[in-house]
Amino acid sequence: MNPVVGVAVSVADKRAALRAGLDSGRLQRLPGAFSPLVAKVVADIGPPRFEGVYVSGGALAANLGLPDIGLTTLTEVAASGAQIAAATDLPTLIDADTGFGSPLNAARTISVLEEAGLAGCHLEDQVNPKRCGHLDGKSVVSAADMVQRLRAAVSARRDPNFVVCARTDAAGVEGLHAAIDRARAYADAGADMIFTEALADVAAFEKFRAAIDVPLLANMTEFGKSPLLTTRQLSDIGYNAVIYPVTTLRLAMFAIEAGLREIHSAGTQSSLLEQMQHRDRLYALLRYQDYNEFDTQTYNFTLEGG
Repeated sequence: MNPVVGVAVSVADKRAALRAGLDSGRLQRLPGAFSPLVAKVVADIGPPRFEGVYVSGGALAANLGLPDIGLTTLTEVAASGAQIAAATDLPTLIDADTGFGSPLNAARTISVLEEAGLAGCHLEDQVNPKRCGHLDGKSVVSAADMVQRLRAAVSARRDPNFVVCARTDAAGVEGLHAAIDRARAYADAGADMIFTEALADVAAFEKFRAAIDVPLLANMTEFGKSPLLTTRQLSDIGYNAVIYPVTTLRLAMFAIEAGLREIHSAGTQSSLLEQMQHRDRLYALLRYQDYNEFDTQTYNFTLEGG
């Protein structure tokens, strides 16, 4: 039975689904959601449905009016992640930046994100303050420091199905071979999956796959350093998961800007109606009718006497 308030799938089952998906041999597709409502749309598209939801640190920062340079806090990220994860029965993977500090902070990050209902997170090997992975000027910590960060994170995990993913930004800083060496070390340190950030061509994706035994995650962000590979291409290479981190935010912001310009110039939004989500569709996503029926069935008593 699907409850009206909340979803029918437990957090433990969501984590198990993500873990099983990464081992299934089928590419797990995780579009980015910057709000619970967007997550509901992700879960509603199909069949077949997307396999999960991704929460981008860059998108969350932008939604707060901030650049993606490590300004958001663990509290802000966990709170937003909890709301998004609770909105659907899909597993949610979240961007945990560098772990928000020292290895001890990375350990606490895992505990907090587990409590928040996330199915997994990724930690990166950049220094603080971090940069968007597709910008120049990045710096990475030593491989030894990142291994320490990962070991602390893995040690704090209570649910073995909570996925700890290691992201390496080293390809654009130290070169592809160094990034692959780091990825091997990160897997040895306990990372369940490797996030291969900002690879420049198909050959680089193929070299990572040939060299690494654990699941791999590809980032198909727009306007970045990586080519936009199709799901078929990524599947053929042997990748296990793909994220589209900021796609929904970019689509929404483009439409919002265009609409506001039209209102500014025309003095009315009447020409935009065909480009808007209809009230009926929004109500369907939010399950207004289910809430109404629940309310009627629950509060159907009458008071007698005085």
